[in-house]
Order: sequence, then C-alpha cells, then structure tokens
Amino acid sequence: MASATSSTHNLEIEVDDTATPANPYDDHDNEFEGSLELAASTASAKSSIFRFQVENGRTYHAYKAGKYILPNDEAENNRLDLQSHLCYMTLNRRLYLSPLGNNVKRVLDVGTGTGIWAINYADEHPDVEVIGMDLSPVQPLFVPTNLMFEIDDLEESWTFSSKFDYIHSSMMCGSFHNWPKFYQQSFDNLNSGGYLEIMDIGFPVRCDDNTMPKDCALYQWCIYIQQAADNMGVKLDACLRAKADMRSAGFVDVVEIPYKWPQNRWPKQKKFKELGMWTAENFNMGLEGMSLALLTRGLGWSLQEVNVLCAHARLDIANTGIHAYWPIVTVYGRKP
Repeated sequence: MASATSSTHNLEIEVDDTATPANPYDDHDNEFEGSLELAASTASAKSSIFRFQVENGRTYHAYKAGKYILPNDEAENNRLDLQSHLCYMTLNRRLYLSPLGNNVKRVLDVGTGTGIWAINYADEHPDVEVIGMDLSPVQPLFVPTNLMFEIDDLEESWTFSSKFDYIHSSMMCGSFHNWPKFYQQSFDNLNSGGYLEIMDIGFPVRCDDNTMPKDCALYQWCIYIQQAADNMGVKLDACLRAKADMRSAGFVDVVEIPYKWPQNRWPKQKKFKELGMWTAENFNMGLEGMSLALLTRGLGWSLQEVNVLCAHARLDIANTGIHAYWPIVTVYGRKP
C-alpha cells in the first residue's frame, strides 16, 4: 500500500476571488464539466422479508425500524454512491490507507449501504472474502463471487464465525449510539495484526475567516441537527474522538489523518475546488434526507418547518462568499 500522504494534507485553503456568490455554478469551472455524472444505478436487492417503512414521503429500513436516521430510497442510494466517490477522491483514488500488506484473507465493510466500497474492494482483491453489513437490503444482486452482503445490526453482539484481518467503516456519522462499544467489538473480532479504519465527517461545519455568520441558515441547520441527534442518543462529532477511543479499545499505531471538504467551489486550489463541487452536490442531494428523521423525531418539527430550513440552507450551500468546510478524518489502528 502506498504512503498515506495526500495533497490535501496541506489544509490551508485559498479563496478563489473569481467565484462570485451571485453565480455559484458559472462557466469559470468548465474543466470539471461532467465530473458529477453518476454511473447508472444497479438493480437493488429486493426481499419480501423486509418491508420498508414510509415516513414523510421517504422510505426507511424495516429491520430495527427507527434506529437509523437516513432514508434507504433511490434518491438516498444515489447520494451514497456520489459520497463514496467523494471519499475515493479525498484519499487520492484509494479505497483505504491502512498498511495492510499481503496477508489479508477476510474483510468486513461496516454499514456497507449500496455496497459500492465492498464491491470495488472485492474486485481488486479476488482472493479475499468480503462481507458487507447493513440494516437495509439495498445492495446489488450481481456482485463479485468473493463478496457477500448480510443484513444485521452491528450494535448488537457480534457473532461472526471467524475473525477479520481488516474492518472498514465509512461515513457512519449518526449510526452508532455507542462508538466505544463498536471499537471494542472491532478489536475483539480482528486477528492479531489486523486493522480497523474509519473515515467520517464531524459536525458542525467550520469557517476560518468569519464569512459564515452564526445566524446563517447553514450553521443553524447544523446546530438543530446536532440538538436533534443528541435527543436521539447519537453524537455527530464522534469521529473527532476516534483516535482516543481506538487506543482505549486496545489498538496500537493509531494514525489520524485530517482532511477538509469545502462546502462548495469557493477554494482557489483545483483539488479543493473539485472536492467542494462534489460536497455541494452531496448536500444538495441529501439535505432533506439528512434532516427529516432527525428534526421530526428528535425535535418534533413539522415537515413544512423542515422544508423551510432546508430551502434556506441550500442558498448558503451554493453561496461561494461563505468559505465553509467540513472536517473529515481518517483514523486507522492495528490490533497487536
């Protein structure tokens, strides 16, 4: 595996003064045309055993209904595929950073979603047994022969028949009520020398130059979302404590690598500008889905109240005069 260095490790983002707030998607960035085109969606697995729950016009998982805060419908699945590519770009087109070596035989993808990471990893490592685990059966039917998807709740006791050499988790923000338990169960289910790696986003959105006032809709959206999550027993900044939590679980050689996702195309540097374009699309596609369950269940809001806040927040998402960014971290550690 190549070194974990990345051009985004220089986290000083320069402002592109030509990115006018009035026209956030002008022709100044024609070099990126087509970069947001998504691959044709793959047919999702359907099972009569799982009846999806319908809430505010969106569908949610039926197994352990109400536990996960994001929808599982086609719109959300398309966003997850886009987000997976955003993670891939962030890691300079790598699927992982852990120094795994050549002795990996068994891999677990935690919260696999549409299964795109697990599929890509299985394709690249045909001799490795890969398991993708999720609460929703939304994965493709046709996958590499060395890959298997399972529906289960990883907050329950793990009952795998054998241990893993690598456990991967990406963008599970808001998924676990007890992250220390997840780290401990991961540690217990790894072979000696095995690695756990997470990549996640931390709330709230940040800004270093005072261009994002605290009363703007985007920042207020973050505050409301965090309040709702707290009421529901989940923390949206858990990844910022991952390094310490993994060490407490027994992991050694723990490495934390910070990244930034600009909220839109406001940066000057090409790499950050492209990440910003994808981030803006990610939030535009997912803002309603990220908000509905949290704000209606956690704060008792009406659908209309959620839609009004999202409409105002989308204006801030597109405003290149607001130099906001999201803290992203990749953390990996080894079981002795």
